[in-house]
Amino acid sequence: MGALPRETTVDVLERRLREDILGGRHPAGSYLPPERELADEFGVNRTTLKHAFGRLAHAGLLETRHGVGTRVRDFLRLGGADLLPMLVGHSPDWIAEIFEVRCSIGALIAERAAARATAAQVAELRKLVAAVGDAEGGEAAQLADAEVHRALARATGNRVYVLLTNTLFNAYLPVRAALVGPFVDAGAAHDRLAPVVEAVAAGDQEAARAAAGAYLSATERIMLDDLARSRRRRDGAW
Repeated sequence: MGALPRETTVDVLERRLREDILGGRHPAGSYLPPERELADEFGVNRTTLKHAFGRLAHAGLLETRHGVGTRVRDFLRLGGADLLPMLVGHSPDWIAEIFEVRCSIGALIAERAAARATAAQVAELRKLVAAVGDAEGGEAAQLADAEVHRALARATGNRVYVLLTNTLFNAYLPVRAALVGPFVDAGAAHDRLAPVVEAVAAGDQEAARAAAGAYLSATERIMLDDLARSRRRRDGAW
């Protein structure tokens, strides 16, 4: 294993500013204080501040207009799903809303896959779901499970479903370790997911949608319970 990367001053400043924006200290539409004032407040030079601004602008949180200032963007109105990993990192409360979308989109993907999957895609799905059961450890099973869902999205023949699936998985990244519960028992993880694949293989759209809904609801309950326990431990309730 290589050494862990060290945070730079820009990393720390970016995180501080991001938390101030997402936490409401700098609301949408407002202008940040002048650069010189912010640089003095954080004890950094203006070059460092500009680098942090650039990252936050790239993330969709800020926009800078020469001669006017740096304004906080209304990311809920103008932003896209690519903001989700950052938002989850700021507040795990976003996870419940992500799961709601995950359930509806996942069921629809399974239904579409049942209607459109080719023989080669069915063979791939069966191979991938078998890998879930064969995985060693919860993290490996979790990653194997993700590949099944990516393959289901590909089997729809609709690339937007593939991108949506990728987006939802990326949103989990900040808290993925806390969502490993459904995959600790690889055999049980396989048994929950296998009916989805078999319904798709049979071309039964209604059964695929129902199986996906059952799978997504079951894993959601486990993951939300694990997140709640993790939060209680973190807050010192245990």
